Amino acid sequence: MTSYRIVVDADACPVKQEIIQASRQFSVPVLMVASFDHRLQPSEGVEIVQVDRSDQSVDLYIANRIQAQDILVTQDFGLATIGLAKRAIVLSTRGQQYTDETIDFLLDRRHTQAKQRRSGKHSKGPKPFTDEDRQFFQHKLTKVLKNLQENL
Repeated sequence: MTSYRIVVDADACPVKQEIIQASRQFSVPVLMVASFDHRLQPSEGVEIVQVDRSDQSVDLYIANRIQAQDILVTQDFGLATIGLAKRAIVLSTRGQQYTDETIDFLLDRRHTQAKQRRSGKHSKGPKPFTDEDRQFFQHKLTKVLKNLQENL
């Protein structure tokens, strides 16, 4: 049994099935956390936790339980920062690995864009999620799991 798990900010996660596939391939448990607004289907090796729908409930639940060596999958930069501080490996749903070096830039960019929106400037928003994004994520997660398996 592994000493780490994949923890998923599952509310708007488009790669749940890819996570489940990779977790089974490497025998790694998964914890998916979502608000009651999102129905998740239980499956073998996947623990599902549903929390109330208030703004930060999912993030707080994960922040209180994430541990070093866990793999956190989230699109939330704030939660990613907490995961990094707790020495977790943090991936976006598009397969970008957040690091201490990159998260400051991402947080700064988010802050700048929020200021621009408040002053009336509109941005395009994120690109649509593609099959290539899905494949890149699965490749990256597999690589991370393989690396953890070889080094623990």
